[in-house]
Formats: sequence, structure tokens, C-alpha cells
Amino acid sequence: MSFGFANPWALLLLPLLGLVLWLMRGRERALTYSRAGTLAAVAGGGARLLARLPGWLRTGALALLIFALAGPRTGAAVVDVNAEGIAIVVALDISSSMLAEDFAPDNRLAVAKRQVRDFIRGRTYDRIGLVAFAGEALTQVPITIDYEVIFQSLDQLRAGAGLLEDGTAIGTAIATAANRLRRAPGESRVMILMTDGENNRGDIDPRTAAQAAAALDIRIYTIGVGSEGVAPIPVATGPFGVQYATVPVSIDDELLTEIADMSGGRYFRATNPEALDSVYQQIDELEKSEVEVSRYMSYTPYYLPFVLLAGMLLMGEWGLRASRFGRLP
Repeated sequence: MSFGFANPWALLLLPLLGLVLWLMRGRERALTYSRAGTLAAVAGGGARLLARLPGWLRTGALALLIFALAGPRTGAAVVDVNAEGIAIVVALDISSSMLAEDFAPDNRLAVAKRQVRDFIRGRTYDRIGLVAFAGEALTQVPITIDYEVIFQSLDQLRAGAGLLEDGTAIGTAIATAANRLRRAPGESRVMILMTDGENNRGDIDPRTAAQAAAALDIRIYTIGVGSEGVAPIPVATGPFGVQYATVPVSIDDELLTEIADMSGGRYFRATNPEALDSVYQQIDELEKSEVEVSRYMSYTPYYLPFVLLAGMLLMGEWGLRASRFGRLP
């Protein structure tokens, strides 16, 4: 939960209050009295402390009122914010081959999820959606500017966990992501397709899906995730730990390049985590189109407790001033 102020400029009054009190120091009231001994008996150490208390209470009340004027808040009231951004859908491969650990110590999916998360954190007002695919595709998060929802969905994604039929249905993934983007307002719509394999599932041809996406003015950036050569992939867990098999890396670079070219996008091959990070940086630089979006932020104001406490302090001050402590110096 975030904490902030609706009117942070009001906090500048606090040092001003301190300056006023400093300038007024030493201006204590004096009383002319013919019998000083009598006054000394009345004004003991405790009495002098109580005599100063009204001033302290007023100072505290003024500080609390300034704090209330600043408008402390955390969540609740809805505030509309006009901003600019683009629509992006990330289609992420979660087939079992994404468990390959050629990005040791992490597997491909872990690295891809971390890079997607970092990429989203670098956006401010872009509307982003998430599609997971393997042998079939499923929208995990529709296009939204609530990035926390996307982060939670990313955390829940597991490769080869049975959420989707295993395999690689690139055409189905493109069609699902394009369906989410086709009605997104604005001139710039982007799809980021991340996969580590070849199309071997689904009824939709990837090239046909890419042509349809291009007709909707959707630009597709394809990313081949995985090293070149062979990669270790876990195949079983036994009494001596996880057992691995070394399998050849097979990414259809030609198909992914063709898909990107059809839509005016670009194909990247990420052979290590650093390369994947570089890919996102390039995409971030390429897409500068802007559209108007509305972002909803919610806050709950917390000024009332400070006002009530200030009122209690002022009542205490008035009560003390009405007593003899407020009348004797």
C-alpha cells in the first residue's frame, strides 16, 4: 500500500511554523506584584511546566493541522489521470522445453519471466496484456494498466505444469494475442512473441495468423529464447536429485523472422540473459507511438484523525489557560 500527500506543498509550512516560534522565544509574560515571596510559593517547578504547556499544545495543534492540510492518503478515492502509451501483448511460451537450463542457474522460462517483468516496470502508461501458450494458447491477463495483476500472473506461470497441452502452437498464440489487440485504441499495437521452439501444434498456420495481425496494424516482435547447440533439460526427479537429458536446441529462426517481417516488426535471438535484456531495450527504443489512456488511481484520505487530535490539543490549551496556570506567568 502506497502512502503520500494530496498537497505536499503544505508541509513547507512546518519549517515556517518553527521559524515563527523561534522568533517569539523569550517573549514570556511578566507580572508586577508587590510580594514576590508569595508568587514564588505559587509558581513551583511543576507549576512553571504547566504554565508552558498551553503554548506547547497550540504548537502541536498547528503542526497537526498543517499535516492534515497536506492531505495524507493511501488508496480509495478514484482519481482519473490522462496519460499516453501504447498497447502491448506479451505471448510467452510455457511449453516443457522452456525448462531447459541453458541460462544456468535459471531455466529459460525463469529468465524470460524476469525480463518481461523488468520490461513492464520500464513502462508507465502502456496498456499491457499477457498470453501464455504451449500446444494451445490462453489469455492470462487482458490488456490493462494494472501491472501488479500481470506480475502476479507471471509468478503463477509454470512450464510443463499441465495448465496447457504441451507443444508449441505459434499460430494459435499469435491469433489469441491479436484478438486482444485488435480493439485496442490508438495507432500503435505491439505483440511480443517469445518462444524456444518450432510450431508443432494448433490448427492455425503461423504465417496466416501473422498476415491477419498485420492487416490489423499489429506489429509483431519475435524472440527466440535459447542458446545454440544443445541444452540440459530436467526429465525426472530421483533419489539422487534431478536427472537431466541433453537435447539439441531447435528454434525456427526462419519462421520467426518471416512472422516479424510480415508485420513490420523484428526478430531477435536471445542466446543468454544479457542478450534478452538487450532485446527489450531495442523494442523500447523502437516503439514511440503514443495514444491517450486513462489511468485510475485510488486513495483513502487520512486527514480527519489529525484534525480531531488538533482539536483535542486546542481544547486542552483553552482549559489550561482558563485555570490559574494560564493566568500566572
